[in-house]
Amino acid sequence: MSSPARPTLVLVHGAANSSGVWRFWRAALADLGWTSVAVDLRGHGRAPGDLAATSMRDYADDVAAALRGAGELPVVVGWSMGGLAAMMAAADGHASACVCLAPSMPARETDPSVPLRRGVFGPEEYGITSRDPADQPAMPDLDDDERVVALASLADDSRLARDERRAGVVVRSLPCPLLIVTGTADAQWPRSSYDGLWLAADYMEAEGASHWGLVLNRRVLATLVPRVTAWQGHSP
Repeated sequence: MSSPARPTLVLVHGAANSSGVWRFWRAALADLGWTSVAVDLRGHGRAPGDLAATSMRDYADDVAAALRGAGELPVVVGWSMGGLAAMMAAADGHASACVCLAPSMPARETDPSVPLRRGVFGPEEYGITSRDPADQPAMPDLDDDERVVALASLADDSRLARDERRAGVVVRSLPCPLLIVTGTADAQWPRSSYDGLWLAADYMEAEGASHWGLVLNRRVLATLVPRVTAWQGHSP
């Protein structure tokens, strides 16, 4: 059980993904003496749910439930879409700190002209059209073993939640510290994507990390995970 000096880290996967993507993060955290919990959002991994009707608020509620079950003052860590869900849960006061790895950008207001559709889509919409580890252009910095873990973590996702992100998911403020982590080789969500972010945040870059590399590149994680835990004010 974690002590008050070492809060539990609740890890939130991205779209079309599942908790298995955190395998190397959890190992690195454990080596440093940290407790972590990796969440399967509804309809992903082992969690039941009707993806066709699932909203971003549903995902944020899943994160909030995991945070409430993680003891006092948990820290939420979210990747990509999971970063936005993490911010939503943190905005409601459920976390002592929020770490977002190349998160989907929140909005100041929602665009009502964007249609919101129910349905389900798969990882092919993110460029993953093959299950061959050697044929993964979206994962240029991962070795074959890391790509195997990435492919095993894939899942379907909610069309409604994706449309909501396009329309804009509003996060006005956070009551806790926020860290935005980006990869220097991430063409999808580079550091410049957050230049207009109105939320007070610290920023950290992971040298050579692609979008997938932020969660699965073990060479990157060897230095990134200690830096993230040190940011919280606790020496590893």
